[in-house]
Amino acid sequence: MLDHVSHFVPDLGAAARALRALGFAVTPESAQATQDGPAGTANVCVMLREGYLEFLAPTAPTPNAGRLRATMRRYPGVHLACFGTPAAEEEHARLAAHGLRPQPPVELRRETETGLARFRVIRAAPEAMPEGRVQFVQHLTPEVLWHERWMGHENGVTGLACAFVVADDPSQAAARWAEFAALLPRPAGPFVHLRSERGDVLIGSDRDWQAIFGAAPPPGPALAGYALRCADPAALAARLAQTGAAVRALRPALYAAILPPALAGGWVFGTRSSLALDR
Repeated sequence: MLDHVSHFVPDLGAAARALRALGFAVTPESAQATQDGPAGTANVCVMLREGYLEFLAPTAPTPNAGRLRATMRRYPGVHLACFGTPAAEEEHARLAAHGLRPQPPVELRRETETGLARFRVIRAAPEAMPEGRVQFVQHLTPEVLWHERWMGHENGVTGLACAFVVADDPSQAAARWAEFAALLPRPAGPFVHLRSERGDVLIGSDRDWQAIFGAAPPPGPALAGYALRCADPAALAARLAQTGAAVRALRPALYAAILPPALAGGWVFGTRSSLALDR
């Protein structure tokens, strides 16, 4: 299943203010650490009933923070797509057997207001999945993250529905993503669709994504953004327009938006039925 996506941002405070203006409850800033010590990064999150959104920033001169800064120089916005797993070590072995050269497992942790959050993370080699930081996570303390105090959003957003991938050859990219995530690709108009138990992946060319957003996506290979389930998409569209974001109506109860610079990236948002790809 699709667990979360992450924006790499230079300023967590600016990102949190932008998210609150859009009607989200935002978690306090939380510094990350690994088994090797401080990661030099921190995040704020938007916790949803289904999945969550992470906003990650470099905070110290560590190698990990340096990689974030280098990635943001390529383009601002979404750079990470993460699938959930109950068995990270087994996923590592499977990826290695399929030639995807996973990096050594990372034991990640961070202090939050609701306790110590702990994760086991398996990342593909960057050259194996060049669209972004593509990984699996095993949540060791899910009750710490999905706390009721952070899941009541004024804008009615309830779930992460789909991650968007930009590729020069969508079919070829879809074959790699299908092997990584153990999902079956299928056509969806000009796109290739991978459906998971919860949350999907949609892969298309830059031309396909420009037709959705009305603006060019990041140059592929890249992550163009993601889709959100929303109880009142028209109200969220109005909030976005008030921030100066470019918002387009795609069809009834379905919108696309290019996000403000503090967040960057693109959203498609709508009701569960309007987001259905088999319409």
